[in-house]
Amino acid sequence: MELKTKSSGETQNAAKEFAARLRAGDVILLRGEMGAGKTVFTKGLCRALGVEDYVTSPTFTVVNEYEGKAFPIYHFDLYRIEDEDELLEIGLEEYLQSGGVCIIEWPQNGQRYLPEHRYEVELKKEDGANDRTIVILKR
Repeated sequence: MELKTKSSGETQNAAKEFAARLRAGDVILLRGEMGAGKTVFTKGLCRALGVEDYVTSPTFTVVNEYEGKAFPIYHFDLYRIEDEDELLEIGLEEYLQSGGVCIIEWPQNGQRYLPEHRYEVELKKEDGANDRTIVILKR
């Protein structure tokens, strides 16, 4: 699936449409350069899944936990992970097996511990300041 958006609101709406497919235990990997809209997309996902808390990037905490309507949502930012084994210390495997939805930004920093079955979302900046192309694949 490929979507084009022209604002952060449209990016969040695209995420809301995608969220209708999600089930407990799903893992979503978000790829894209800095400022591509990964956290904006996550905000849309979380709203659609019933999160009422303010959603922010867990850049310094590595993971934020939110309560959705049907299951918990775990939002990871692996940008600052230098050694994949750090993910064992924060309990990534337990999160992945918890029955919640895991949303993971910068997944390339934790590739060894990520499940084979997952959604991969690539966000790409386009020419306009807020224009994005969003490609969603299920593996």
